[in-house]
Amino acid sequence: MFILTKIADLVQIAPAQFEKHSRVAIEDNINAKYSNRVIQKIGLCICMYDLLWASEGLIGHGTGLVNVNVEFRLIVFRPFKGETILGRISSATPEGINIRTDFFEEIFVSYKELPESCEFNHNAQLWTWVVDDDRMYYDKNEPVRLSVIDEVWHDQVPESTAEDAVEQAKKISPYSIQGTMMKEGLGVCIWWDDTEE
Repeated sequence: MFILTKIADLVQIAPAQFEKHSRVAIEDNINAKYSNRVIQKIGLCICMYDLLWASEGLIGHGTGLVNVNVEFRLIVFRPFKGETILGRISSATPEGINIRTDFFEEIFVSYKELPESCEFNHNAQLWTWVVDDDRMYYDKNEPVRLSVIDEVWHDQVPESTAEDAVEQAKKISPYSIQGTMMKEGLGVCIWWDDTEE
């Protein structure tokens, strides 16, 4: 679910940060730039893991900013295909179930990836799995297990500078995960935990 990714970049340290130790200033700038951001085809950056290398700082002309070339590793959230992850149901629609973790909300399980004989209850806005006349509910906030089947990337750079294009880019998540709950052991955790006891 979490991986280490090596990055090379340029960090700029503002004069207001000169009172800090240089390593601390560099780490603070890396975390400010990358934490909680999606990098295309890499994943959701959580935080810096370690600083591998930093050049001598060069002061930019007229700005007072110190430019430092750095190499570092980031902790990145990017589950691999086939990995089983835990989450909680945030909402349901006739199209499927939206799931979240404590730090990531863009997980979706399509109705096609739910077990056979699942039904959507429009009044309660939830899915139920009918097994031998018993109804098992995918309730909101219920912990679930799902298997990752795909990931979807959207480039956030708008094609034009028009305000509507920028607003449209903000509405689309740059990174989302698609999952399945069709295999045994997947779905609402309590269903399977009860049978193991």
